[in-house]
Amino acid sequence: MIEVRQAGDAGLLLSCDAPASWLAASIAAAKLPGVLDVVPGARTVLVVTLPGAAAGRLAERIAELPVAALAGQAAEPVTIPVVYDGPDLAEVADLTGLTVEDVIARHAEGRYTVGWLGFSPGFGYLTGLDPLLATVPRRETPRPVVPAGSVAIAAGLAAVYPSASPGGWRLLGRTPLAMWDAMRDPAALLSPGQPVRFRLVRSGSAPAATPGQDTPGQGTAGCSGRIAEVVRTGPLATVQDLGRPGLAALAVPPSGAADAASLIIGNRVVGNPDGAAGIELTLGRAMFRFPGGATIAVTGAAAEVKVAAEVVPSGVAIEVPADGLVSIGPPVAGLRSYLMIAGGITITPVLGSRSADLLSGLGSKPLKAGDLLPIGPARASGTLATPVATPVATALPRRGEPVLLRVLGGPRLDWFESGALDELTAGTYTVAAASNRTGLRLDGARLSRATDAELPSEGMITGSLQVPLDGRPILLLADHPTTGGYPVIAVVTSADIGLAAQLRPGDAIKFATLNPPP
Repeated sequence: MIEVRQAGDAGLLLSCDAPASWLAASIAAAKLPGVLDVVPGARTVLVVTLPGAAAGRLAERIAELPVAALAGQAAEPVTIPVVYDGPDLAEVADLTGLTVEDVIARHAEGRYTVGWLGFSPGFGYLTGLDPLLATVPRRETPRPVVPAGSVAIAAGLAAVYPSASPGGWRLLGRTPLAMWDAMRDPAALLSPGQPVRFRLVRSGSAPAATPGQDTPGQGTAGCSGRIAEVVRTGPLATVQDLGRPGLAALAVPPSGAADAASLIIGNRVVGNPDGAAGIELTLGRAMFRFPGGATIAVTGAAAEVKVAAEVVPSGVAIEVPADGLVSIGPPVAGLRSYLMIAGGITITPVLGSRSADLLSGLGSKPLKAGDLLPIGPARASGTLATPVATPVATALPRRGEPVLLRVLGGPRLDWFESGALDELTAGTYTVAAASNRTGLRLDGARLSRATDAELPSEGMITGSLQVPLDGRPILLLADHPTTGGYPVIAVVTSADIGLAAQLRPGDAIKFATLNPPP
């Protein structure tokens, strides 16, 4: 029997007696309409849907699915060569009462299975760790950088770090294998349900561990001969489209425009498809040159826009002459503005998207002065198809006034004290300075959790309000990790995520609960 929990208006959190990877495979194979992504975790599966599709018949159809063992478990295992020279070997030996040689032998002789992927693209959580090694906890203080290819254990699991990143696991060794390569098909070496073995190799008999290939940056694929030259970027400027939905099972974040409605509206104004790439500006103060001219529109956060020295209106198509300069000032309301160009920016896509993912490093890098961005051919007048639905423009926050964000309670209300959801909606929260495209850290009333236990890692949907042990909520935005270990007390509705993405540090938030959809 499959248990179904609501995760906002665009997600379902599922669990059953079978392994989560089996359930995820059954859902993915069913190809149900309205399902955008399927994210296995340690014990649950998150199904990401179109807004409003997560209720009613879809939930019933998922609950009726048969769950069978993954065929991949009968396949040949992936063998990972390891040089066991990690800095934590001696400490792991002390913690377990083993010798260093015993630690190495027990790890190398294990029979592992990929439970799920999360944390970073290609990071596979491996079950089957030796019982004594499984008692080893995470480090009290995480390392600021763990080298790519590091072979590690913690909290009953084993893993290999696909890329250099912060991490608190105990490092036993290293492998030269590229666990993640965006230019490879498939990009991830591991997949849920796959068997894994480690093979001991001697130091010096294998090259140093290396990450997969770097993802392409600003390229010229699809260039029609027109370009946009970056003259000034302001605090942050990135190329964004509608992101990488459907890849969360590989631990690839959704990314894309933080305020998707503003990007779509801008694309429609200049005659582009909804998913064409533009430039997301954080706090404006940017300037661009168009040597061959262009048709542009600026949407999102309200800011002064100039072509040459002339102020032009936002939200409408503006013709820029050859060698024209476009400047976007600091926004008077909101945080993120979108510069959309007829033809779209056509840098080389990565995994089907041109979006810069600042969490995982996928896609192009943040823009810098001197970058040249190729622009595709503009559509002929009248060729834009009639949209199925017109997005509602994001209502920008007013300085000094609390912003109201609507939420649906759960899916982990049972991890909180009774009345915690009322506590959430009664308080006023302030966006902390440490906020970014990954999420908003909120200062305000500390929410009371019913337990200080660690939630087994599970899928996270955009808009989730995670609550760490300190009780301070974190509202997840476009670049959030695909899985997490903090319980989610509520999820912001899909219609209000763009508004949340327009909030600045210091802005105030009030939450209001909605009844779950029927």
